[in-house]
Formats: sequence, structure tokens, C-alpha cells
Amino acid sequence: MIGIIDYGMGNLHSVSKALERLDFDYFISEKVEELKKADGLILPGVGSFRDAMTILNEKGLTAFMKGWAEEGKPLLGICLGMQLLFEESEENGQTEGLALLQGHVKRFSGVAEDGTSYKVPHMGWNRLAFLQSDHPLLQGVEEGHVYFVHSYVVKTEATDVLLATSSYYETVPAVVGKSNVLGTQFHPEKSSDVGMSILRNYGAIVEKGVKARG
Repeated sequence: MIGIIDYGMGNLHSVSKALERLDFDYFISEKVEELKKADGLILPGVGSFRDAMTILNEKGLTAFMKGWAEEGKPLLGICLGMQLLFEESEENGQTEGLALLQGHVKRFSGVAEDGTSYKVPHMGWNRLAFLQSDHPLLQGVEEGHVYFVHSYVVKTEATDVLLATSSYYETVPAVVGKSNVLGTQFHPEKSSDVGMSILRNYGAIVEKGVKARG
């Protein structure tokens, strides 16, 4: 059973519909006691990093997710949800994140290497480039195009957490992961077959975890 974390800043409808199409059992909740019953969690996200962390802190979800990750249970962050997995963001002032992965979040500069300006946010379909194609989240997935909508991008020196990248005038960490903590900068639920394959793999990771725990 997958728990979708509802903190008022996520595409709950599109994520839940994607899980329905994949025939995965799920529920949506903002309550820690209910989310504890899940076998895997999805943290969606649209909007401001600072606002999101304020809500997560107020609802006790920050401490809950940190404990969840420490227990080795699967957690998948989507879009802003992926950025929240990292240490901090500069959006609307420096804000601490969940710090489950090493790195920080910065705004696209809007200026290319040749000095020309480019549009921010990054919005549209871009191709993935796999760095760890054997990772369980990417097994059997094609290096196809996926759908991005974001103005901020992760910067990290921990190259081991980079599973796939994309490019928008600079390198964009597109799929990240370390142990049970995973994330996609793009919206897999809106990314056709490639995105659905990644969500299917996440479901398999959750099911494998259930079997491992007996």
C-alpha cells in the first residue's frame, strides 16, 4: 500500500490516477498515524520550497519522514517533493529541507554560457540520460522524454545520488536516489510511458520491501 502525502501542495489527483492505472493500492493522507500504515510513501509537490517546509514542519511530517527514511522504507519525491529531500533551498530565502540527500537547490540563472538569456521556468519535454541504468527505479525504462515544470534545480557534489540527468542550458538532476530515498524532478504521472514505467518500478520496490520485512 502506497501512501500519498497530502500537505496541500501536490498534484494528488494526477498521481493517484496514475497509481490506479498501474493497479497499485494507495491512500491519501496528511495524518502521521495513517501514513505509518503505508508500505511506501510518495511526496508530491508544486509551489514554494519554503511554504512546503513550513507546512511539513507544522504537521509533524518532517520528523515523520526522516524517521521513515532511517527505517529503510521507500520514499519517492516528485518535482518540488524531490527538491525537499535535499539539505536546503535558496527559494524565498535560505530554507532547510529534509536533508535526506546531500545537495542544495538554486534557481536557474536564466543566462546561458554564451550570454544569451533563456526562459525560466523550465517547462516542457526533455530527454533523460541514464547514469545508473541498472538501478531498480530505472530497470527496463527507455531514455525517453519526460515532462518538467520547475524554476529551481538541484546542485550536488554527491554524484552517487544521480541516477539520471537531463539538460536545460545546464545539467538537471532528473532522477535521484540513495538507498530507499528516491526522487524525480519531472512529473512521472504526466510523462507517458517513460514516467509510468518509473512509477511501476517504484511500486515494485515497495512490494519488495514488504516481502523483505516479512
